[in-house]
Amino acid sequence: MQVAASRMLDRNVGTLVVVNGRSEPIGMITDRDLTVRVLAPAMNAALTRVGEVMTSDPQVVSETTEIEDVLRIMRAGPYRRLPVVDARGQLVGLVSLDDILDLLSEEFRSIDTLLRHETPDILAST
Repeated sequence: MQVAASRMLDRNVGTLVVVNGRSEPIGMITDRDLTVRVLAPAMNAALTRVGEVMTSDPQVVSETTEIEDVLRIMRAGPYRRLPVVDARGQLVGLVSLDDILDLLSEEFRSIDTLLRHETPDILAST
C-alpha cells in the first residue's frame, strides 16, 4: 500500500488503475480506499497488498464510448472515474467526472459566445 500511496503522491493523482500482465484493468484503488480500507481499520500499510483492498473488476468504457453513455454508466454505478480501454481491452486512459464537467463547461461557453454573436442587438437590449 505504501508503494501505491507513493505513486499517487508522485503523480499527483487520487486513483490508480491496477492492470494484469496484458495491461487489462483488473482493479482500482483510490486515496479514499487507502483511508477507509487501510488506515481506518488500522491495517499495516507496509504489509497490506493492493489486491486486498482494491475494487476488483472495475467497470470500464471503450475509447469509442459516447460521453452520454459514460455519464449514464457513472450515474448508474455510481462511479466518479472509469478506466478507458481499447478494442483489445487494454488500458489507454482514465475518464473522470471532472473531465466531463470541464468538457461540458467549455461547450456551454462556446454556445454562449455563439449566441451572443448571433443575437441581434435589438434583442440583446431587451
